Amino acid sequence: MTLEDLRVFVAVCELGSFSAVARKLGCTQPAVSQHISRLERELDTSLLERSSTGVTPTSAGSLLQESALDGLDSISSGVRRIAELRDGEVGSLSITTGGSSVRHFMRETVMGFRERHPGVRLDFVPTDSTQSCLEILRRSNADLGLVTIGEPVRGIEHRVVAEQKPRLIVCNDDPLSARKRVNIRDLEGIRYISLTKRATSYGILAQAFAQEGLTLESTMSVDDFDTACVFVELGLGHAIVPAMHAMHFAQSGRVTSIEIQGLKPVVIGWAARRWSALSSAANTFVEIFHHEMKKLKGVPGLTVVD
Repeated sequence: MTLEDLRVFVAVCELGSFSAVARKLGCTQPAVSQHISRLERELDTSLLERSSTGVTPTSAGSLLQESALDGLDSISSGVRRIAELRDGEVGSLSITTGGSSVRHFMRETVMGFRERHPGVRLDFVPTDSTQSCLEILRRSNADLGLVTIGEPVRGIEHRVVAEQKPRLIVCNDDPLSARKRVNIRDLEGIRYISLTKRATSYGILAQAFAQEGLTLESTMSVDDFDTACVFVELGLGHAIVPAMHAMHFAQSGRVTSIEIQGLKPVVIGWAARRWSALSSAANTFVEIFHHEMKKLKGVPGLTVVD
């Protein structure tokens, strides 16, 4: 059993395909099969269930996958720390999140991080959904993800940061702009500017309306909340956005942010494959982020978790 055997096995479990792993690693499919066969032969048990749709780990395979992930991440963490001791502060930190999250959540954090870690390269990988962020993390193409937190996800660890109540933004000359709050039922029939159906917020809102027996029809879809706000400013419709976004949009003086009663808050937080394997730079970024978030406890609809 070698480290490469375990790396290949974990990749097969995550991608569910020998051919996909071969493409990712730049090798042949028989070479991938050889790694798996060696593990199954040494452990004297079947690790993968094969079908026409791909492969999934058996019970024994799931145990090995979890143990291998812990071990591989620990080794990566140790190698990273040795490099830091040897070379000083070098390397990079990659963060995946929604396209507009840097503007609304991370500006001060990025500035504070750059002051403390000037030698670390920062890379941001924008996506259009939490699902995409998690896939990027699973493929080890990012260290951290700022995401909407829902049900537990295998192979991903979460840390809750805050809860945000969705708010309605309307153009200042819209009849609803005189209201301080609306009920979820008041939203039926609005000219809803939504995010695309891939976006996590779209599904959350659709489910909330369905539970009330209501339908929220989208008249226009966009890639991010910032674009939705532009169209609201132009008088083309209404948007439902997170509390932080709503506060920033309202500061422009061109739209009004309105409380929505009857919608549950959305939980946001950090996601990573293994917290114990993160670099000191990644932990510092999270630490600064939490410090900056605590300054925002007065934002309407935002509850920061200590």
